[in-house]
Amino acid sequence: MDIHAYLAEFEDIPGTRVFTAQRARAGYHLNQFAMSLMRPDNRDRWQADERAYLDGWPMSEAQKQAVLARDYNRLLDLGGNIYFMAKIFSSDGLSFLQAVSTMSGMSLDDYAAMMIAGGRSPEGQRSIREGR
Repeated sequence: MDIHAYLAEFEDIPGTRVFTAQRARAGYHLNQFAMSLMRPDNRDRWQADERAYLDGWPMSEAQKQAVLARDYNRLLDLGGNIYFMAKIFSSDGLSFLQAVSTMSGMSLDDYAAMMIAGGRSPEGQRSIREGR
């Protein structure tokens, strides 16, 4: 099997971003920034001046803007890993449930109810490319 064709299949899953090696490379500094927020002194510096703290990291401007906007879906597109992004929303005082519900386009209550009921249905669109 052609590895490029195989990896391209990951991009065809609706509503999902598979954390591939390509995304890991693109998001390395973004994810390192997020992990830095595990230290209280770094969180204090971050909360005092977010832009100045971000400018200390060799991230793309698109990544920095997505962090400042707390656009978690965009961060995933730019190489962020959800478990690293959790350090950002935790620093904002948000739970995983609160932050991820914003990514789904659902209200917090609707998202929580869906997850309690077993998650997203496997029925429906299964391929972006084929529209099925």
